[in-house]
Amino acid sequence: MIYRKAKIEDVPIIQQLINNYANRGLMLAKPLIAIYENLREYVIAEDEKTGQITGVGGLHILWDDLAEVRSLAVAEPYFKQGIGRELVHRLEADAKSLGLPQVFALTYQTDFFKKLGYTEIENKLLPQKVWMECINCPKFPDCDERAVLKKLE
Repeated sequence: MIYRKAKIEDVPIIQQLINNYANRGLMLAKPLIAIYENLREYVIAEDEKTGQITGVGGLHILWDDLAEVRSLAVAEPYFKQGIGRELVHRLEADAKSLGLPQVFALTYQTDFFKKLGYTEIENKLLPQKVWMECINCPKFPDCDERAVLKKLE
């Protein structure tokens, strides 16, 4: 598997991966404009033999001490191959290199994140997220995602 920063030509596939899960209520949908505007946030997993994009994840900076791991999606044929875990590790490394002390995710997959050293917290402990982005979410104020947080060493 090759891991790399996303490119312009990846945007339609990124949206397809994310919205495949969004259509089943497992994550929030992303319009193309949001992916283009935030393209530098995304890391891609690509099958080195076929060139197929197999996974994606983004790191969104919210404040001087906090970033969000977001839009983490792996194509179903590639489940249980460590792709999601590796994407998260790479996003965390990016956060560390920027000097960020912690990252969080809003997710329905808390067990996955707990295996990676995240701790479940109350959503209300993330005020920057709530007022910067959640306020515009169709699920606000009744968010049913769970917050997980990891302190980076």
